[in-house]
Amino acid sequence: MQELQWPSWAKSANIYEVNIRQYTAEGTLDAFESHLPRLHDMGVDILWFMPVFPISMTNRKGSMGSYYAPTTYRDINPQIGTMDDFKRVLKHAHKLGMKIIIDWVPNHTGWDHSWIHAHPEYYLHDANGQITEPLDWAGQPTGWTDVAQLDYRNTNMRRDMIADMLFWIEEIGIDGFRQDMALLVPLDFWKETTTALLKVKPDIFLVAESEHYEHLNHHCFHAFYGWSWHHTLNQIAQLKEPASAIDHWIHHTRPHIHRGTYMLFTSNHDENSWSGSEVERMGLAYKAMAVLNFTFEALPLLYSGQEEPYTGRLAFFEKDNVGYSQYAMQSFYTTLIKLRHENKALWHLGYGGAMRRIMYDQKDIFSFDRERDGDQVTVIINLSRRFQDVKVDREINGFDIFDTSKTNLAKDSILRLGPWEYKVISSVKI
Repeated sequence: MQELQWPSWAKSANIYEVNIRQYTAEGTLDAFESHLPRLHDMGVDILWFMPVFPISMTNRKGSMGSYYAPTTYRDINPQIGTMDDFKRVLKHAHKLGMKIIIDWVPNHTGWDHSWIHAHPEYYLHDANGQITEPLDWAGQPTGWTDVAQLDYRNTNMRRDMIADMLFWIEEIGIDGFRQDMALLVPLDFWKETTTALLKVKPDIFLVAESEHYEHLNHHCFHAFYGWSWHHTLNQIAQLKEPASAIDHWIHHTRPHIHRGTYMLFTSNHDENSWSGSEVERMGLAYKAMAVLNFTFEALPLLYSGQEEPYTGRLAFFEKDNVGYSQYAMQSFYTTLIKLRHENKALWHLGYGGAMRRIMYDQKDIFSFDRERDGDQVTVIINLSRRFQDVKVDREINGFDIFDTSKTNLAKDSILRLGPWEYKVISSVKI
């Protein structure tokens, strides 16, 4: 299998997940396009579009259905626009220097997909010969009754699936894929697929909805989900776990990853719709957790509406609307993104610097630094709802990234942090 390298264009990249249906009142590609200059000014590098395919009517959930119940892999949902609209948005994004990856749905299709009738052998059948809904790892129904389970034992289905992906690369010109439920698809398919995609586009970018280490270690994906990290941060924010739970996570996960990286988030489409917004789940801690995600050794993700912030739960099967008006968090995220771009210490993998824990023994405080080619970043976060006096165990000099002031912390000095307060000190002024 061809070795999967981290693209040089993504050395300091972030991802922004786009929910076209709920992004604007219109819910169209055309309406979303007006936001591209703003997202460019924020510093967004990769736009991940949730599935853009037509949605099946049969067994549809709600009035508009799930984005993840496609009728075809080669067309655009008419509710959001046309293929020409998509191409125009793609061209505009590329002109602004942004990349676009699309959400792929490899585990299942909607019940109106052409394969259902033309190639029923492409699907998993039950003991009565009926095509089944998706099953979990234990072979039990998932409850996803609006979709039909594909059968990866069928080599022709695999061939057609890869051909449909190549269509989007070769004919449309996208930059990569986020693979939905990649954890439910056999590993050998991902090895086969990534090899085929790399032959056509060597600098493609690939993200897996998975936390199986082999998906990174076997050159299949650049990044996968940080679910376990995300749940750890939720627990800390809800005062159910101490700050040391992060060290526990690092100790039990990092040794298993030999390539690639985690994608870290405080929200995404699933978390927002089913578990609540970052504000609902994390309360006053949500900004501290975002700072941690954007400075840690990982790929940071933002979801539609976080820069507003949208504090509700966006409907999944119906029309909803972020309702942008305030952009109250946009400056905050812009600052974090700019730091990642301009300070080499925060770049990805071999381009950046390793995280080193500092002031390790101070309860409720998570602090670390990173360094690369003379660029340094020091992060000190109070992960509690109490004021904390932090004893600084070394001299720290640089610029506070949020107020740009010169910061000099002497060894053995005391830094007082309020509840969920943070300090990010950079040697590079941004």
